[in-house]
Amino acid sequence: MSTNPVILHLRAETKPLEARAALTPTTTKQLIDAGFKVYVEKSSQSTFNIDEYEKVGAEIVPEGSWVDAPKERIIFGLKELPETDTFPLIHEHIQFAHCYKNQNGWEKVLKRFPDGKGTLYDLEFLENEQGRRVAAFGFYAGFAGAAIGVLDWSFKQLNDDSKNLPGVTPYPNENELIDYVKSQLSKALEKNGGKYPTTLVIGALGRCGSGAISFFKKVGIPDSNIAKWDIQETSKGGPFKEIVDTNIFINCIYLSAKIPPFINLETLNVDDRKLTTIVDVSADTTNPNNPIPVYDIATTFDSPTVEVSGLTKGPKLSVCSIDHLPSLLPREASESFSKDLIPSLLQLPERDTASVWVRAKQLFEKNVERL
Repeated sequence: MSTNPVILHLRAETKPLEARAALTPTTTKQLIDAGFKVYVEKSSQSTFNIDEYEKVGAEIVPEGSWVDAPKERIIFGLKELPETDTFPLIHEHIQFAHCYKNQNGWEKVLKRFPDGKGTLYDLEFLENEQGRRVAAFGFYAGFAGAAIGVLDWSFKQLNDDSKNLPGVTPYPNENELIDYVKSQLSKALEKNGGKYPTTLVIGALGRCGSGAISFFKKVGIPDSNIAKWDIQETSKGGPFKEIVDTNIFINCIYLSAKIPPFINLETLNVDDRKLTTIVDVSADTTNPNNPIPVYDIATTFDSPTVEVSGLTKGPKLSVCSIDHLPSLLPREASESFSKDLIPSLLQLPERDTASVWVRAKQLFEKNVERL
């Protein structure tokens, strides 16, 4: 490994309404203080003002300039690169790429790296010696997912079935999101006689599930209305009538193996169904093992929910499957993620021997062999 300092290039995110950043001004300063050189692209979407990065010593460069950056820079971002781009990738990249689980089009995404002799360190698979991810957005994914769930349930109390939940935009901080959802929930409770929604969270013991439960409690939903499920409750195998009998269902787990679905159209198509809102926080729509096989599109902040088709009985049922839910609280989510990631980033000068990076590179090479 060269004794030259590691050069990181923080690229601007291009996914619509993605306001998070892989590096925050706080963690940028930590890296610079440790001898790193950090370039930060101007961004039309980031929740962080470019001046915040400049003040801590980052060098500011134009949006999208990573494409022509010197090869020795490590390109750092969060979400996947635009699907319309096909040029070979010559750099080392740190990002979520969504191409290791047989997602639709994974071959095209992955092939760009060996085509340009570049390397992918996928953020989803940066793991410690115990196999646990070193950094994840799980808590705020669940937190934001629960917020969309309560908003959708509240909206249904106040509107007829011809309307879907309107678009949402990122909030500057957690308190503003909580206050807004509380205001909508309060209107809904006035309409339905003060009866709080019943909720069920699968994956309650994980980061994501704990985030969902935290949000429900912060907007005032009684603990008795929050069913907390994990492997013990789901081990008997679905479908589960308990989901059909609750108002808001939050799925916080990703399955890599096939199991009986948690719900299906047959169990949902009943007159006495209470379920009106599903939030699939995992949102791996094309996952062949999806335990919620009742929808087939990813929703967006502009259009947060899609109606489940094929049902002739029971109330309208909507699914939220936004795949970057933490962007609803971009500043707090970014700070939390970046703080967890910083110990591993500080090991980048030794990435040829540091176990987190060695394993990530080996996984990349293993998947390239599948092409």
